[in-house]
Parts: sequence; structure tokens; C-alpha cells
Amino acid sequence: MIEIKIQKQLHGAHGIMDLDIDVKINNGSFVAISGKSGSGKTTFLRILAGLESAKGFIKVDDEVWMDSQVVLKTQQRAIGFVFQDYALFDNMSVENNLLFVKKDKELAERLLQITELTTLKKRMPKTLSGGQKQRVSLCRAMMQKPRLLLMDEPLSALDSHMRLKLQGEILALHKEFGTTTIMVTHEPSEIYKLASRVVVLEQGRIINDGNPKDILLKLSGSQKFSFEGEILEIRKVDVIFVAIIAIGQQIVEVVVGKDEVHDLHVGKKINVSTKAFSPIIR
Repeated sequence: MIEIKIQKQLHGAHGIMDLDIDVKINNGSFVAISGKSGSGKTTFLRILAGLESAKGFIKVDDEVWMDSQVVLKTQQRAIGFVFQDYALFDNMSVENNLLFVKKDKELAERLLQITELTTLKKRMPKTLSGGQKQRVSLCRAMMQKPRLLLMDEPLSALDSHMRLKLQGEILALHKEFGTTTIMVTHEPSEIYKLASRVVVLEQGRIINDGNPKDILLKLSGSQKFSFEGEILEIRKVDVIFVAIIAIGQQIVEVVVGKDEVHDLHVGKKINVSTKAFSPIIR
């Protein structure tokens, strides 16, 4: 069991805010941390990793990682951390990046096998694609068989095909090693596929905590589609207005009423939803 009760004053997206989190996490669970930018997600991970200070306490099973008297250094905490920017050693091969953490060739081979990197183990990081680098980063984080694996939007820079592939590999590693995993992500499909629990932050506080299906599938009355998007363009076509909207990897056109268009502008974040539908799956 991981017990976390922390407080820290932050400069958030809307000025000064208090990060105030009180949560317990079962061993072996996969927890997704979600919420808007500036809600405190990354700071929460950094405090768990010992990279930032805070008030309160962190207790992992019977070991105190942080309280008013004790603050374990990062290297004393049994964690693995996967960053967005890979953080690999450019002067070391893929294999040596792993062995630098722990001289265990058998474990390194197993991790490279799971992530399909065995044939690339002698390659240097600069010769790898973004997806390959992130897989090396993930393997390196697992070399110490961490009790706690922390990931800060590890797949955000990858294309949709590579994201799906790495999602499967992350889940395989999580299950094989029985690691407790906490991952910051904005991607609903990622949360649904990987996590057994999702914690949603807003302005430094938990506003939702539960099963991904219950949190993500917001159903009221008749079922409906609802997607977050960003307006790229608004143009007038004859007597109607059409908004060009980016929704994830897709660009869609939506007809906008004359009364609605005055409240919309390029760059605005909006929700696109429909109550009645007959979806077609191809």
C-alpha cells in the first residue's frame, strides 16, 4: 500500500494554487493521473520521485519515504521514472544504457525481448526513432525492478500507431513485474486501456477518483458522443458558418449556428457532442 498525503504551494495556470493530495494506492495497481495543464500532475510525480520537496508524508508499505523528519533521496526510493524526453545516454548503446543502471545482462535481454528491441541492442540512441527511444527509456526504468514506476506522458510525442504498440508493451511489463504504476496522461483511450483506476486533478486537488469506465463514459439520458477539440478556422459558406475543429488526430467540419458563432474564435477549446446517433464502424 502506498499512502500519500502532500501539500505544496504552486504557481498554476491561474496563479498561485495549493497542491493538496490525500490518496492511497494498492500495490500492483495501474493508476492514471489526468487533468488540465497546470493542475499539478507532473509536480505530484516529481514529489513522489523525491525530485521536489513538499509538506506531508509518503509511506510505501512499512517504509517512510517522506515526513517531517525523513526525506529519502531519489536513489534511495525504489522507483523507475520514464520522462517525455527519453533522457538516454547518447554515448552508450541501447544495451549499455540498460546495464549502466544495473549489471544484469539476463534482465536486460528479457526487457529488450518484451519490447522487441533485441536486434537494436548495439545501436546508439541517435540512430533510433522516437518510439524506439521511448522503449529503451521504459526498459531502463525497469532495470531495477522498481516497486513504483512513474511515467510523465511518455507517449505524447508519438504517432497513434506507435502509441498503441507501446501501450501494449507498458501493460506487459507492468503485469510481468508486478510493479505499481502511476502514469500522467491526457489520452482517454490510454487511460481506458491501461489503468485500473483514474485520478483527476483540478487546481491541485482531486475532483474525481475511480474506475476509468465510470469516470470516462459520461452518460446522461440517451447515450452521446462527446469529444474535446480546438477550433482551427471559422468560415462562412453561403448563409451558414462552418468550424474546422481538431479532435485528437482528426480534423472535422461542424456547422455552427449564427447565434453560436459570436462566442467562438480560432484557438478556443470546445466540446463537440451529439445526443442522438447511429454510429457506423468500419
